[in-house]
Amino acid sequence: MQPMAHPRDVLLGAQASTGLLPVCDHYSGVEARMRKSLQLQAEMTQEFGTCVFDVTLDCEDGAPVGAEAEHAQLVTELVRGAAPEARVGVRVHPVDHPAFEADVAQIVGKVGHRLTHVMIPKVESVADVQRAEAAVLAAYPQGMPLQVLIESPGAVHRAFDIAAHPRVQSLSFGLMDFVSAHAGAIPAEGMGVAGQFAHPLVVRAKLDIASAAHASGKVPSHCVVTEFNDVDAMRAAARRAAREFGYTRMWSIHPSQIRPILDAFAPEEKDVQQAVEILTAAERQDWAPISHAGQLHDRASYRHYWQVLERAHATGRALPAEAMAWF
Repeated sequence: MQPMAHPRDVLLGAQASTGLLPVCDHYSGVEARMRKSLQLQAEMTQEFGTCVFDVTLDCEDGAPVGAEAEHAQLVTELVRGAAPEARVGVRVHPVDHPAFEADVAQIVGKVGHRLTHVMIPKVESVADVQRAEAAVLAAYPQGMPLQVLIESPGAVHRAFDIAAHPRVQSLSFGLMDFVSAHAGAIPAEGMGVAGQFAHPLVVRAKLDIASAAHASGKVPSHCVVTEFNDVDAMRAAARRAAREFGYTRMWSIHPSQIRPILDAFAPEEKDVQQAVEILTAAERQDWAPISHAGQLHDRASYRHYWQVLERAHATGRALPAEAMAWF
């Protein structure tokens, strides 16, 4: 008897190669906070049974001016000392910054095998991605995923071309730089937790970036919320990013933001149960169309419900016993 095919293979096919990233990407650049972030990741991995957020160690905003080389050495040592199961990336300086190539040579060249990704800030064009790719490959010939930060109106305009580059894994939106690039045409409220979901230019940029990412099977990552002391506002913003704007990942800049992001991006319990019912019935029919609760379902809807389960697992949600065999 042939073993049952795994839903990921049956339903996603080539899309499976893009992988599923944790829904939260936590940034820190000061030594004490970087160490705390790695410790917290290890603790929450034990709590949830899976790594529920990435840690990205920051050179761009974390390195003191004039001490970029020393900061890159510190990041290298932190990556080297991270737990074996840790998911750690690094944000280097922009490709036109004097420290860019040194960042890559130091960190990627020495601990590239421990990194999940390299974040490239202030990407303006495909040429910037190509330059970053060349530097990474020179330091670590095996290569690794690049995540890129879209921070200007011009970069938003070129987001579809940037997302299509095969090395790009994720597109992030740089809200504050995007607003400041408009020379005062967008008020300061556009950087706040309410205004960023209301101003038409910011809304359009968010939607363009999410659409560009999805068009190439990449992960759209939502920008920061600076009001980190307001947990309710954080949770509401994360929920809107996930439910209304099509984002499947979000930045955290303070430990208090991680759990609200996990909660907001996790599927509802009723949606998980519905997904399990539909997928187990579909598997029994060898993935042929079925009728469930008076509705027709086929591989198009199966794909959606499988992604619901993947998201639930990635956010540490408990799954029914009949679904755990898939994970």
